[in-house]
Amino acid sequence: MVQTYSYLASRRFVKNWSKLNPRAKREVNKKIDLFLRNPFTPILKTHKLTGKLKDYWSFSLNYSLRIMFRFTGKKTVGFIDIGGHEIYK
Repeated sequence: MVQTYSYLASRRFVKNWSKLNPRAKREVNKKIDLFLRNPFTPILKTHKLTGKLKDYWSFSLNYSLRIMFRFTGKKTVGFIDIGGHEIYK
């Protein structure tokens, strides 16, 4: 049996997700499902951030979109933001 992660989404994440077009939302949801099954699958390019964001991680959805998150428990994550590189500012 595969143990999956669960997540909570910040208000900022929900706000920016709601701005995506329907096609982008479907693609994002597919990648989130993949992430929740295995956060470190190579296709997601999951990596720890550095500097002032050293407590956070990020994974890629496509060339221009990524999700910033943090591990909040053994099998839980908090999605902080979704967007382009501007989410790191």
